[in-house]
Amino acid sequence: MAGLRLGPLLRHVDWDTGDSATIWVEADRPCTAEVRCADGSGGSARTFQISGHHYALVPVTGLTPGTATAYEVLLDGVLVWPQTGGGFPPSTITTPAVGGRPGRPSPALRVTFGSCRQAAPPADRRGPHGADALDTLAARLAHDPAEVRPDVLLLLGDQVYADHLSRETRAWLAARRDLREAPGAQVADYEEYTRLYYESWLDPEIRWLLSTVPSLHIFDDHDVIDDWNTSASWLAEMRATAWWPERVLSGLMSYWVYQHLGNLSPAELAADALYAAVRATPDGTDALRAFAAGADADPASARWSYRRDFGRTRLLMVDTRAARVLAEDGRAMLDPAEQLWLRENALEGHGDYDHLLIGSSLPWLMPPLIHDAEVWNAALCRGERGPRWARIGEDLRRRSDLEHWAAFPASFSALSDLIEEVGTGPKAPATVCVLSGDVHHAYVAEPRIPSTARVFQLTCSPVHNSIHTAVKWGFRLGWSRLGRWLGRGFSRHGRTGRPPVTWRRTGGPWFGNQLMTLALAGRSARLRLDQARSGRPGARLVTVLDRELTAAE
Repeated sequence: MAGLRLGPLLRHVDWDTGDSATIWVEADRPCTAEVRCADGSGGSARTFQISGHHYALVPVTGLTPGTATAYEVLLDGVLVWPQTGGGFPPSTITTPAVGGRPGRPSPALRVTFGSCRQAAPPADRRGPHGADALDTLAARLAHDPAEVRPDVLLLLGDQVYADHLSRETRAWLAARRDLREAPGAQVADYEEYTRLYYESWLDPEIRWLLSTVPSLHIFDDHDVIDDWNTSASWLAEMRATAWWPERVLSGLMSYWVYQHLGNLSPAELAADALYAAVRATPDGTDALRAFAAGADADPASARWSYRRDFGRTRLLMVDTRAARVLAEDGRAMLDPAEQLWLRENALEGHGDYDHLLIGSSLPWLMPPLIHDAEVWNAALCRGERGPRWARIGEDLRRRSDLEHWAAFPASFSALSDLIEEVGTGPKAPATVCVLSGDVHHAYVAEPRIPSTARVFQLTCSPVHNSIHTAVKWGFRLGWSRLGRWLGRGFSRHGRTGRPPVTWRRTGGPWFGNQLMTLALAGRSARLRLDQARSGRPGARLVTVLDRELTAAE
């Protein structure tokens, strides 16, 4: 009899018709996975196999728009979800009322987002990072039926940490192989990646949350390794090691299975040649390995970015890791094809959406001192001050994580120009928001550009992690007047000039485990920041910001 190893995860919910969704599951053997909903809708799919593991992405059709319906999961006809004795409400699929077309009202949308979640420790052991914000959100939703749930959860990177493992996972690895050999206490292959997902997603609160709130994902560096694709010399050094090829292939393979597939709509899945190939063979491992090897060798051969339209809100989730151009003379956050994809999807139907959300794991607008330091460092690394300074610059880049949008000056300018173009004129949306994580603190920043739309950098991190006190004070300095003055010194030394756009911080910085929520209705937008606080009888979410973004200044 087949058993449920992981899931169910509610992934794609159709906002065009409101009548379909997809559910992701992992079983312990080949089987047929079936979803049955209380309203009679449902669907089934046969599992596919990768490296001895069995997965299915079940299309659910026949849903009624504007409703919430409970569902069950069966494997080969045997009920496996919900599990008995869990103490959680039924898992449900909530569909939007159909709307959002020109001339028709769009259903309100609540988007909760964050990044950087190390798996929570067992309930009987105090963890090093305090209360988990996502776990705390799940507990609040599960125990208060009146609490308004997010319509979608955006996970903006570092969903798993391949290079920073829990004590339990290190012990599991030590029983499997000799940790004195590279890569040591880091994951090495696909099987070890599966352990990270089990540790993270089998947490009871998280498992229930992901079963009932649709989630969309994009990777950041720790999903593969810290500072992934920092520079050409970094990549050359990694490729020269014996362990890196298997690590990066396993990272991309596991991301495709556990995260990327669920980002795709049923139409995109039907057109996906790799998905068809994997499902057409008893074992899709070789096909997926070949794809991952090609994606690593030539990032332009794969696209991890994607677009989702939620009525009159458009989301563009952008790959800021695998799509980089690393050659110093042509350094770019996005390769030409990816940059063109971003531009075309931002401008397509311009005037037909009220809000544009750009999901970027890395912030566009950083504390000014850090921005100037990264632009200065990029100038050194490309040789503007000679070979000696170039060597110093590369060392600083790696030691200090100088690899955000500012470290790719041409890409920073291109994104700034695109945002201004989208946000200007009679067809401009009400807001353009860049949603980011990575930097282990939260803030709101606004550029000074002559746009019609309100433009925001909304950064929220971490969901469950921590930050060293020295780094915390460094971020505070980065936003200060002194930091701006120091940044001008970097600009003078690097001969970089001033940024093409200026900005100001209008909220934060906030430190702690936290989540942001955007509530979008018509052309209005409201932002809330909730922090997880430990206490008795348990952790709770405390609102530290509740702000109308579209109100007149």
